[in-house]
Amino acid sequence: MEGVAARSVTSVPGPTSRRFRIALLVILVVAGVVRTTFILTVARHDHTFYDAGYYELQARQIGKGHGYNDPFEFLPGAPHRSRPSADHPPLPVFAILPDIATGDAIGLAESTTQLIVRFQMLLIGLAGIVLIALLARRLAGDTAGLIAAGIAALYPYLWVNDGLIMSESVAVLAVVGALLLTFRLADKPRPSTALALGLLCGVAALARAELILLAPLLALPLLRTWRDRSWAERLKPVAVVAAGAVLVVGPWVAFNLSRFDEPTFISTNDGIAILGSTCDAVFYGHAIGLTNLTVCIPKHAPPGDQSVVSKIYRQRAIDYIDNGRRTQFVKVVLARIGRDWGLFRPADMPFINESEGRPRWLTTLGMWWYYPLLALAIGGAVVLRRRKVRIWPLAVPPIIVTVGTVLSYGQTRFRVPAEPVIVVLAACAIAAIAGAVRARGTPAPPGDRSPSLPGAAA
Repeated sequence: MEGVAARSVTSVPGPTSRRFRIALLVILVVAGVVRTTFILTVARHDHTFYDAGYYELQARQIGKGHGYNDPFEFLPGAPHRSRPSADHPPLPVFAILPDIATGDAIGLAESTTQLIVRFQMLLIGLAGIVLIALLARRLAGDTAGLIAAGIAALYPYLWVNDGLIMSESVAVLAVVGALLLTFRLADKPRPSTALALGLLCGVAALARAELILLAPLLALPLLRTWRDRSWAERLKPVAVVAAGAVLVVGPWVAFNLSRFDEPTFISTNDGIAILGSTCDAVFYGHAIGLTNLTVCIPKHAPPGDQSVVSKIYRQRAIDYIDNGRRTQFVKVVLARIGRDWGLFRPADMPFINESEGRPRWLTTLGMWWYYPLLALAIGGAVVLRRRKVRIWPLAVPPIIVTVGTVLSYGQTRFRVPAEPVIVVLAACAIAAIAGAVRARGTPAPPGDRSPSLPGAAA
């Protein structure tokens, strides 16, 4: 078993040095300036309605005492009916609810309250950078940690989320925190660490529904990691992880099960997401692998609450595929995955992202960063494997992102939970390259020089 352990280890650095903390603080200041500039010059002037608008409207209606019901039912001219709503997982709404409710209570202008919320997201994003730095540091040392923080500070596909009122910033924080805890738990299976991991996985699931897979995909492989222990010793921490996740997600699931006609767990949005990407408009032609709610979703929803409608939409999508389109569905899935990872018609994304608060120039700028980082990340994975560093937890977010894309549509925004993995692995590669360059430039001690050619010493 000692040989097994030697092939599956993680670097466990000591306490952070003063130099590391100061450098990280400087990077955070730079990150804050970048994000603040984006908020004040671009994001605050965005008035397009997309998921961010829903989160804000839902929080505002809850603050007014309307409960977690369809917020559109309480707009001026609407019938003001209390209809249960779970269009999206609730964490983004709950995260901004205190700011929204307080702003409304003291009479702040909506634009002012919204600006405050954007800066709240900025702080969450900065916390995510800290965790990204610590994760890279754990895998490859201080240099890698600071490089990862520097990349995360400037990488457009990360900082854009911190200026928008969306779920991505919260998801990044939760996912990276869960990865850190997984590495810690793999080294020392303590109940407290397992509980913290489960709780954080639950938080991630309440931010983005597909992240419900985070807990099982991080916890179950630990059974193999600890295979030198008894089954009882292995199962206990895994059970604690599951219990922690249920503790967080359970109340929301119970709430949904009590108020919808059809079983509803995290969200009712799956139906519209699946049907919205399952029709001729996005199964064939240039838009293959995308979504089109205008064409694919009927103008008038079927009767029933959101859970009933979602079930009907899911069945319609299944019927559409079963009607002689299974082979084409395989092509569509490949297109979705390709779009998500920027490997299929990436030039479409600047136009698609524009409707979600992301200007074309920003998406294009992100591409110039993404492809080199992706190449470096592959190199970083190779470097860490050669060093026999445990890296399997880093594969979990990309797997989840891909699964979510298969079930919905291709969109680079959905890749955000996996972006920190790309950043961390790229940083490890850059740190390895820098280390090799330094080593090559350092002269060997006089008594330790080897001849450059056989027989040269003679």
